[in-house]
Amino acid sequence: MICMLWHRHNRITKPTGTKILKDKSLTMTTPKRLRDLIREIRSARTAADERAVVQKECASIRDSFRDQDNTYKCRNLAKLLYIHMLGYPAHFGQLECLKLIASAKFTDKRIGYLGAMLLLDERQDVHLLVTNSLKNDLNHQTQYIQSLALCTLGTICSVEMSRDLAGEIEKMIKSSNAYIKKKAILCAFCIIRKVPDLMEMFIPATRSLLNEKNHGVLLTAVCLITEMCEKSPDTLHHFRKVVPMLVRILRNLIMAGYSPEHDVFGVSNPFLQVKILRLLRILGKNDTDASETMNDILAQVATNTDTSKNVGHAILYEIVLTIMGIKSEAGLRVLAVNILGRFLLNNDKNIRYVALNTLLRVVQADYNAVQRHRTTIIDCLKDADISIRRRAMELSFALVNTGNIRGMMKELLDFLENCDPEFKADVCSNIVQSTEKYSPTKRWHIDTVMKMLRVAGSYVRDDIVSILIQLIAETSELHNYTVQQLFLLIKDDIHQPSLVQVALWCIGEYGEKLISGVCEEDEPVQVSEDEVIDVLEKVLTHNYSTEVSKEYAMTSLMKLTSRFRTSVGRVKAVIDAYGGSTHVELQQRSVEYSNIFTKYENMRSALLEPMPLIEGSRSKNVLANSESSTDLLNEGNIPNGESTTSVKAKNINNTESQNILDLLDVVPPAGTSANPVPPPSGGANDLLDLLGDVATISNPAPPVKPTPAPNLLDDLMGGDTTHNNQMNGNDGPYKLTAFDKNGLKVELTCERDNGQLNVTIINVKSTNSTATTMSDYIFQAAVPKSFQLQLQSPSGSTLPPMNDGEVTQVIKVNNPQKQAIRLRIKVSYKQNGNNVTDIGEVSSFPSTLWQ
Repeated sequence: MICMLWHRHNRITKPTGTKILKDKSLTMTTPKRLRDLIREIRSARTAADERAVVQKECASIRDSFRDQDNTYKCRNLAKLLYIHMLGYPAHFGQLECLKLIASAKFTDKRIGYLGAMLLLDERQDVHLLVTNSLKNDLNHQTQYIQSLALCTLGTICSVEMSRDLAGEIEKMIKSSNAYIKKKAILCAFCIIRKVPDLMEMFIPATRSLLNEKNHGVLLTAVCLITEMCEKSPDTLHHFRKVVPMLVRILRNLIMAGYSPEHDVFGVSNPFLQVKILRLLRILGKNDTDASETMNDILAQVATNTDTSKNVGHAILYEIVLTIMGIKSEAGLRVLAVNILGRFLLNNDKNIRYVALNTLLRVVQADYNAVQRHRTTIIDCLKDADISIRRRAMELSFALVNTGNIRGMMKELLDFLENCDPEFKADVCSNIVQSTEKYSPTKRWHIDTVMKMLRVAGSYVRDDIVSILIQLIAETSELHNYTVQQLFLLIKDDIHQPSLVQVALWCIGEYGEKLISGVCEEDEPVQVSEDEVIDVLEKVLTHNYSTEVSKEYAMTSLMKLTSRFRTSVGRVKAVIDAYGGSTHVELQQRSVEYSNIFTKYENMRSALLEPMPLIEGSRSKNVLANSESSTDLLNEGNIPNGESTTSVKAKNINNTESQNILDLLDVVPPAGTSANPVPPPSGGANDLLDLLGDVATISNPAPPVKPTPAPNLLDDLMGGDTTHNNQMNGNDGPYKLTAFDKNGLKVELTCERDNGQLNVTIINVKSTNSTATTMSDYIFQAAVPKSFQLQLQSPSGSTLPPMNDGEVTQVIKVNNPQKQAIRLRIKVSYKQNGNNVTDIGEVSSFPSTLWQ
C-alpha cells in the first residue's frame, strides 16, 4: 500500500517538478528581511563571523540586483544601507537608488532617496543623474514626495546642482504650505552654504518669513538669515532693519501663555529663543542703534527666564554672549556677569565650566563686575574636575591687580602646592609675571618668589631662574636678606633644583654678605665659611643634584675664593677633585679654574669681581633676534636686486599701503589711482619707498665681523660674549615703550648700526597681558619723508594670552640728515571676535641714535 501511494505521488509530482525547474522565477527563495539580517549580525560572536554574514548577504543582494524583478528591490536596498552604516562598502547600490527614485511608488522613492543621501556625494559624477528626478519631484502634487526631494537636495547638492535647482527652491519658499516652506528654507540654507553667490536670489522672500505664525517656519527663517549675515557684510546691513521684528517675536515668546505644542519644561520654544538671540548678537555687533533697540528685551529675557531647568541655562548663556557681543549698557553687562556668577554656584560641572570659560572671555570687557565673583572663582580651584581647575586658574591670574595681589598670591601658592603636576609650570610662570607687575614692595616680591621656588620643586621652567636672578641682582638693598634666606632654604633641603640654582648664584655673588652677620630686614643669620662650603660640596656630591646645579655650585665655589679669606685652600682642593670628572662640563670648569690659581693668580680677583647689573633692555629675545637683524638694508647678494623683504612687500595689498600713508597723513601724488600699477623694477624700492619720494639706500654691505674665540671669562660667568661686552661698559640698546593699552604692550629696543652710522636698528617686541588671545596681529610703522624705513616680516601674527609669548619684528631707519627720529605706529588685531585698531607716536628717541 505504501509503495502504491509513493508511485502515485511520484507520477503526480514529477511533471510539476520539471516545470518548476524550467521556471526560475518560481524557484527563487524570498530574500531575508532586514530585521532578520540585523539579528544575525548582532548574534555574530567575532568580527570574522560578522564579515562572513555581511559578505554572504552582499552576494545575495548583488544577484537580486541583476534580476529584472523589482518585487524585493526595496527590501534589498534597505539591507544594503544598513550594511553601509556598519562601514562595509556598498557603492554597487548607487544605480539601484536612482531606479527606485524614478519609481512611481512612495515606498520606493523613500528608500531610493535615503540611499542617495547615504551613498552619493558631490565627488561622484553619478549624483548628477538624479538632478532631473529631483526637479520632477520638487513639482510633485504630493507634499511628502516634495519633502523627500528637498531633504535629498539639501544633503547632496553640488555647485552645479544648486545652480540648476535654486529657482525651484525659491518658488517653494513662497508656498502656502508650512510643511513644504520650512523644508525649502532649510534646503536654501544648504545651497547658500555651498554657493554663497546665490544668496541674492533668496533675500526678497526671506524677510517676509519673519511674519509667519508657524514656529517651524520662524526657526528655519532665523537660521537662514543668520547664515546670510555671516556670509555677507552687505546682507548684514540689510537685515539690521528687521531687529524690531525679531524683538517683537522674542517678546511674544516670553509673554505667551502655556502652549503644549512649544513648551519645554515650562519655557516657550527655547530653540527659537536661542536662535533669535544669536541672530541679534550678529546684528547688534558694532552697531549702536541696533544695540539700543534690543537692550530692553535682553534684560526682560534675562530676568524672566526660569533657571531651575537646563533649558533656562541655555537661554541665559546665549543672553550673556549677546550682551557682551553688542554695544550694550553698563548695567546689562553687570547683569550678564552676575548670571555667570550664579552659574558658578550650580552643581552641574558642565555649567560651572561654561561659566568659567565665558568669564575668561569677557573679563576685559567688564573687569570690576568679574572681580565681585573672585571668591567663588577661587573656590573652583579646589574642584574635583581638572578642566574646571584649569579654567579657574587662568581666570584667577586674569583677576590679579595691585589691590588684591597679596590675597590672590596666597591662594595661588596654596593651589601650586596641591595642584596637578601639569599645572605647576604654568602657575609658576604666571606668578612671576603677576608679582613683577603688581608687587607692593620689593621685600614681598622676593619672599613670594622664594616661596614659589620652594613649593614648585623641579617644575619651574629654566627661563624663570634667569628672571629671578635678575630680580635679585636689581634689588641691591635686599642682598643681605635674600642671600641669607636662600642659604637657610637649601641648607637642609637641596631637592628643589631651581631654588638651589638661584641660591647658588646668590651665594657666589654675595658670599661676603652671607657671612657678615648683618641684615637690616630681619634677624641676621650667623654662618661660617666652612658651613657655606659644606653646603656647596653637598650639592656637588649629592646624587639628586642635577648637572646644571653642580655647574652652578662649581662656579659659586670659584667666586667665593675672592669673597672668603680663610677657606681658599679648601675650595681649591674641591675644585681640583673634579679635574677627572666624567661630566665633561664639570671637568672643563675644574681644569680652567685650577689654571687660574696656577697661571693667572694675579688676575683672579679681577676676574671674579661681582657681576655688573644686567640692563633690562638686553633681554634674551632681543639677543636671539640680533643675528637675523645684522643686514636688513643691504641685500646685495640677492639675485636681480631683490631684497628678502621686498618679496613680502609685493604681496601687501594697496589698502594696507594706503593705511601706512595715513599714519603720517601723507597724500599720494596727484594722478595716482586707487589701484596703482606696480613699477616694473622690483628691489628694495618696493618696501623702502613706503612714504613716497624717498631715495633708495645703496650703501654696500658692511664686512662681516669675525666671531671672537671663546675666552675663559665667558666660562667662568656662565654667559656669552654679548652679555660680557654689555657688562664691561659698552653702549647698549635703548628701550622704549611705544604702546601700552588694553593689555597690548609694544616695546622698542633701539641701537645704532655699527657698520652704517646713519642707520638705526629698532627691535619691536609685542606682548599680550590679557586673558584671551589676540589673533591677526599686524604692526605697521611710518616715518617722515626725510627718512627711509624698512620693516622686516614679523615672527608671527598671534599673541598668546598672559604674556605667554610674543611677536618680534625688526625695523631699520636710515636718517641721512641726522634729524630727530619720529615714528608713527599702527596696530591692529582681533580679540573676542572684535577687530581693534589703534595708532600711536614715538618721539622720545635718545639723541645718541643720530648725533
